[in-house]
Amino acid sequence: MTVDLSPLVAGWPDSQAAAIGARTVDGVAGRGGDTTRVSRIASVSKLFVTVACLVAVEEGTIELDEPAGRPGATVRHLLAHTAGYDFDRPEFVADVGARRVYSNIDIEVLAEHVSRRAGMPFAEYQREAVIMPLRLEATELRGSPAFDIHSSVDDLLTFAGELLAPTLVASSTLGEAVTEQFPGLAGLLPGWGRFDPLPWGLGFEIKGSKSPHWSGSRTSPQTFGHFGGSGTYLFVDPVAGLAAAAVSGTDFDEWAVAAWPATNDAILDQMASDPAAGGR
Repeated sequence: MTVDLSPLVAGWPDSQAAAIGARTVDGVAGRGGDTTRVSRIASVSKLFVTVACLVAVEEGTIELDEPAGRPGATVRHLLAHTAGYDFDRPEFVADVGARRVYSNIDIEVLAEHVSRRAGMPFAEYQREAVIMPLRLEATELRGSPAFDIHSSVDDLLTFAGELLAPTLVASSTLGEAVTEQFPGLAGLLPGWGRFDPLPWGLGFEIKGSKSPHWSGSRTSPQTFGHFGGSGTYLFVDPVAGLAAAAVSGTDFDEWAVAAWPATNDAILDQMASDPAAGGR
Protein backbone atom coordinates (compact mmCIF):
# COMPACT_ATOMS: atom_id res chain seq x y z
CA MET A 1 0.00 0.00 0.00
CA THR A 2 1.20 3.49 -0.87
CA VAL A 3 0.36 6.61 1.15
CA ASP A 4 -1.50 9.18 -0.95
CA LEU A 5 0.38 12.50 -0.71
CA SER A 6 -1.57 14.22 -3.50
CA PRO A 7 -3.49 16.54 -1.15
CA LEU A 8 -0.21 18.02 0.06
CA VAL A 9 0.48 19.67 -3.31
CA ALA A 10 -3.10 20.46 -4.27
CA GLY A 11 -2.62 24.11 -3.34
CA TRP A 12 0.70 24.58 -5.11
CA PRO A 13 0.74 26.78 -8.23
CA ASP A 14 0.14 24.72 -11.37
CA SER A 15 -0.59 21.77 -9.13
CA GLN A 16 -1.31 19.54 -12.13
CA ALA A 17 2.39 19.65 -12.96
CA ALA A 18 3.53 19.06 -9.38
CA ALA A 19 4.53 15.69 -7.99
CA ILE A 20 5.79 14.61 -4.61
CA GLY A 21 7.12 11.46 -3.02
CA ALA A 22 8.57 10.19 0.23
CA ARG A 23 10.25 7.00 1.31
CA THR A 24 11.63 5.35 4.38
CA VAL A 25 14.76 3.25 4.57
CA ASP A 26 12.51 0.31 3.72
CA GLY A 27 11.32 1.73 0.38
CA VAL A 28 8.90 4.13 -1.26
CA ALA A 29 6.02 4.87 1.08
CA GLY A 30 4.20 7.89 -0.35
CA ARG A 31 3.38 9.43 -3.72
CA GLY A 32 1.33 12.29 -5.07
CA GLY A 33 0.81 13.46 -8.65
CA ASP A 34 2.56 12.07 -11.71
CA THR A 35 5.82 10.85 -10.23
CA THR A 36 7.02 9.61 -13.65
CA ARG A 37 6.87 13.10 -15.19
CA VAL A 38 10.33 14.31 -16.29
CA SER A 39 11.27 17.84 -15.23
CA ARG A 40 14.43 19.92 -14.96
CA ILE A 41 15.53 19.61 -11.37
CA ALA A 42 17.73 22.74 -11.41
CA SER A 43 20.21 22.84 -8.50
CA VAL A 44 19.16 19.46 -7.15
CA SER A 45 21.46 18.40 -10.01
CA LYS A 46 24.36 19.29 -7.73
CA LEU A 47 23.64 16.26 -5.55
CA PHE A 48 24.22 13.93 -8.50
CA VAL A 49 27.52 15.71 -9.17
CA THR A 50 28.41 15.25 -5.51
CA VAL A 51 27.83 11.49 -5.51
CA ALA A 52 29.76 11.13 -8.78
CA CYS A 53 32.66 12.97 -7.13
CA LEU A 54 32.48 10.74 -4.06
CA VAL A 55 32.72 7.71 -6.36
CA ALA A 56 35.71 9.35 -8.05
CA VAL A 57 37.36 9.83 -4.66
CA GLU A 58 36.89 6.18 -3.70
CA GLU A 59 38.19 5.06 -7.11
CA GLY A 60 41.28 7.22 -6.69
CA THR A 61 40.43 9.41 -9.68
CA ILE A 62 40.50 12.54 -7.51
CA GLU A 63 41.27 13.46 -3.91
CA LEU A 64 39.24 15.84 -1.80
CA ASP A 65 42.23 17.95 -0.86
CA GLU A 66 43.96 18.15 -4.21
CA PRO A 67 44.14 21.53 -5.99
CA ALA A 68 41.18 22.31 -8.24
CA GLY A 69 40.05 25.53 -9.85
CA ARG A 70 41.57 28.82 -8.71
CA PRO A 71 44.91 28.94 -6.88
CA GLY A 72 44.55 27.84 -3.27
CA ALA A 73 41.27 26.01 -3.86
CA THR A 74 40.70 22.27 -3.62
CA VAL A 75 37.99 19.80 -4.55
CA ARG A 76 36.75 20.13 -0.97
CA HIS A 77 36.46 23.93 -1.28
CA LEU A 78 34.47 23.61 -4.50
CA LEU A 79 32.02 21.09 -3.04
CA ALA A 80 31.57 23.16 0.12
CA HIS A 81 31.07 26.46 -1.76
CA THR A 82 34.10 28.06 -0.14
CA ALA A 83 36.27 28.60 -3.23
CA GLY A 84 35.12 32.21 -3.54
CA TYR A 85 33.66 32.05 -7.06
CA ASP A 86 30.74 34.27 -8.02
CA PHE A 87 27.33 32.64 -8.40
CA ASP A 88 27.25 32.40 -12.19
CA ARG A 89 30.37 34.17 -13.46
CA PRO A 90 33.95 32.84 -13.45
CA GLU A 91 35.05 35.71 -11.20
CA PHE A 92 36.15 35.82 -7.57
CA VAL A 93 34.05 37.54 -4.91
CA ALA A 94 35.83 36.21 -1.81
CA ASP A 95 39.12 34.68 -0.75
CA VAL A 96 39.34 30.90 -0.66
CA GLY A 97 37.87 29.64 2.60
CA ALA A 98 36.73 33.07 3.79
CA ARG A 99 32.96 32.62 3.56
CA ARG A 100 30.25 30.43 2.09
CA VAL A 101 29.44 31.71 -1.41
CA TYR A 102 26.86 29.51 -3.10
CA SER A 103 27.96 29.12 -6.71
CA ASN A 104 27.11 27.29 -9.92
CA ILE A 105 30.65 27.99 -11.08
CA ASP A 106 32.06 25.87 -8.23
CA ILE A 107 30.21 22.85 -9.56
CA GLU A 108 31.03 23.49 -13.21
CA VAL A 109 34.74 23.90 -12.38
CA LEU A 110 34.60 20.71 -10.33
CA ALA A 111 32.94 18.75 -13.14
CA GLU A 112 35.64 19.90 -15.55
CA HIS A 113 38.28 18.80 -13.05
CA VAL A 114 36.76 15.31 -12.73
CA SER A 115 36.48 15.09 -16.51
CA ARG A 116 40.18 15.83 -16.95
CA ARG A 117 41.21 13.35 -14.26
CA ALA A 118 38.91 10.62 -15.58
CA GLY A 119 39.75 11.24 -19.24
CA MET A 120 36.10 11.35 -20.32
CA PRO A 121 33.26 13.86 -20.50
CA PHE A 122 31.72 14.47 -17.10
CA ALA A 123 28.26 13.50 -18.35
CA GLU A 124 29.64 10.09 -19.30
CA TYR A 125 31.44 9.67 -15.99
CA GLN A 126 28.35 10.61 -14.01
CA ARG A 127 26.19 8.27 -16.06
CA GLU A 128 28.52 5.32 -15.45
CA ALA A 129 29.19 6.15 -11.79
CA VAL A 130 25.67 7.02 -10.61
CA ILE A 131 22.84 6.96 -13.14
CA MET A 132 23.38 3.50 -14.61
CA PRO A 133 24.14 1.63 -11.34
CA LEU A 134 20.98 3.05 -9.76
CA ARG A 135 18.95 2.36 -12.94
CA LEU A 136 17.68 5.93 -13.14
CA GLU A 137 15.98 5.64 -16.50
CA ALA A 138 14.40 9.11 -16.47
CA THR A 139 17.54 10.96 -15.35
CA GLU A 140 19.75 12.75 -17.89
CA LEU A 141 22.29 15.56 -17.82
CA ARG A 142 21.39 17.90 -20.67
CA GLY A 143 23.64 20.89 -20.03
CA SER A 144 25.42 22.41 -17.04
CA PRO A 145 25.99 19.81 -14.30
CA ALA A 146 25.16 22.54 -11.79
CA PHE A 147 21.53 22.94 -12.83
CA ASP A 148 20.51 21.02 -15.94
CA ILE A 149 19.78 17.44 -14.99
CA HIS A 150 16.26 16.31 -15.89
CA SER A 151 14.63 13.62 -13.78
CA SER A 152 11.39 12.38 -12.22
CA VAL A 153 10.20 12.07 -8.63
CA ASP A 154 10.43 8.29 -8.96
CA ASP A 155 14.10 8.53 -9.92
CA LEU A 156 14.74 11.14 -7.22
CA LEU A 157 13.32 8.76 -4.63
CA THR A 158 15.55 5.97 -5.86
CA PHE A 159 18.49 8.34 -5.58
CA ALA A 160 17.32 9.37 -2.11
CA GLY A 161 17.27 5.71 -1.14
CA GLU A 162 20.96 5.58 -2.01
CA LEU A 163 21.53 8.49 0.35
CA LEU A 164 19.61 6.72 3.13
CA ALA A 165 21.58 3.49 2.69
CA PRO A 166 24.58 3.96 0.38
CA THR A 167 25.77 1.24 -1.96
CA LEU A 168 27.86 3.25 -4.45
CA VAL A 169 30.22 4.58 -1.78
CA ALA A 170 31.10 3.58 1.75
CA SER A 171 28.89 4.83 4.56
CA SER A 172 31.90 6.63 6.01
CA THR A 173 32.43 8.49 2.74
CA LEU A 174 28.82 9.66 2.64
CA GLY A 175 29.08 10.45 6.34
CA GLU A 176 31.91 12.87 5.67
CA ALA A 177 29.93 14.43 2.82
CA VAL A 178 27.00 15.24 5.11
CA THR A 179 29.23 16.65 7.84
CA GLU A 180 29.74 20.41 7.92
CA GLN A 181 32.87 21.47 6.07
CA PHE A 182 34.82 24.57 7.11
CA PRO A 183 32.52 25.04 10.13
CA GLY A 184 31.27 28.43 11.21
CA LEU A 185 31.23 30.20 7.86
CA ALA A 186 28.35 32.58 7.17
CA GLY A 187 26.62 32.89 3.84
CA LEU A 188 23.45 33.52 1.87
CA LEU A 189 20.97 30.71 1.16
CA PRO A 190 19.19 31.95 -1.99
CA GLY A 191 15.56 32.74 -1.34
CA TRP A 192 15.84 32.19 2.42
CA GLY A 193 18.31 34.80 3.59
CA ARG A 194 21.67 35.12 5.28
CA PHE A 195 22.65 32.64 7.98
CA ASP A 196 25.59 32.72 10.36
CA PRO A 197 26.64 30.01 10.22
CA LEU A 198 25.46 28.50 6.92
CA PRO A 199 26.39 24.82 7.34
CA TRP A 200 27.27 22.90 4.19
CA GLY A 201 28.79 19.50 3.64
CA LEU A 202 30.41 18.20 0.48
CA GLY A 203 27.72 19.27 -1.98
CA PHE A 204 24.89 18.83 0.51
CA GLU A 205 23.23 21.71 2.30
CA ILE A 206 22.85 20.81 5.99
CA LYS A 207 19.86 22.15 7.92
CA GLY A 208 21.63 22.73 11.22
CA SER A 209 19.96 25.47 13.24
CA LYS A 210 18.55 27.36 10.26
CA SER A 211 14.98 28.57 10.80
CA PRO A 212 12.87 28.84 8.81
CA HIS A 213 14.11 26.04 6.60
CA TRP A 214 12.64 24.67 3.39
CA SER A 215 12.60 21.09 4.76
CA GLY A 216 10.24 22.21 7.51
CA SER A 217 10.34 22.59 11.27
CA ARG A 218 10.00 18.89 12.09
CA THR A 219 13.11 17.64 10.28
CA SER A 220 16.21 17.11 12.39
CA PRO A 221 19.28 19.39 12.31
CA GLN A 222 21.11 16.53 10.57
CA THR A 223 18.79 16.80 7.55
CA PHE A 224 20.65 17.30 4.28
CA GLY A 225 19.74 17.86 0.65
CA HIS A 226 19.17 20.63 -1.86
CA PHE A 227 16.43 22.62 -3.54
CA GLY A 228 16.31 24.07 -7.04
CA GLY A 229 15.07 27.17 -8.79
CA SER A 230 12.69 25.09 -10.91
CA GLY A 231 10.58 24.42 -7.81
CA THR A 232 12.29 21.15 -7.00
CA TYR A 233 13.77 19.71 -3.81
CA LEU A 234 15.18 16.59 -2.23
CA PHE A 235 16.00 16.08 1.43
CA VAL A 236 17.05 13.20 3.64
CA ASP A 237 16.45 13.17 7.38
CA PRO A 238 18.73 10.42 8.70
CA VAL A 239 17.24 10.68 12.21
CA ALA A 240 13.70 10.02 10.96
CA GLY A 241 15.00 7.53 8.37
CA LEU A 242 12.97 9.34 5.75
CA ALA A 243 13.55 11.15 2.46
CA ALA A 244 11.27 13.29 0.31
CA ALA A 245 11.42 14.83 -3.15
CA ALA A 246 9.17 17.11 -5.15
CA VAL A 247 8.97 18.81 -8.53
CA SER A 248 6.74 21.69 -9.52
CA GLY A 249 5.39 23.36 -12.62
CA THR A 250 6.28 26.76 -11.19
CA ASP A 251 9.73 28.18 -10.49
CA PHE A 252 10.83 28.81 -6.91
CA ASP A 253 9.42 32.04 -5.46
CA GLU A 254 7.59 33.28 -2.38
CA TRP A 255 4.98 30.55 -2.84
CA ALA A 256 7.62 27.91 -2.09
CA VAL A 257 8.87 29.74 1.01
CA ALA A 258 5.36 29.43 2.40
CA ALA A 259 4.37 26.04 0.99
CA TRP A 260 7.44 23.83 1.31
CA PRO A 261 7.94 23.89 5.11
CA ALA A 262 4.25 23.21 5.71
CA THR A 263 4.23 20.44 3.11
CA ASN A 264 7.27 18.75 4.60
CA ASP A 265 5.96 19.01 8.16
CA ALA A 266 2.81 17.29 6.91
CA ILE A 267 4.88 14.57 5.22
CA LEU A 268 6.65 13.76 8.48
CA ASP A 269 3.38 13.79 10.38
CA GLN A 270 1.64 11.54 7.88
CA MET A 271 4.52 9.12 7.48
CA ALA A 272 4.83 8.82 11.25
CA SER A 273 1.16 8.05 11.79
CA ASP A 274 0.12 6.06 8.72
CA PRO A 275 0.58 2.26 9.02
CA ALA A 276 1.35 2.11 5.29
CA ALA A 277 4.47 4.12 5.96
CA GLY A 278 5.77 1.60 8.38
CA GLY A 279 4.63 3.40 11.51
CA ARG A 280 7.59 5.78 11.57
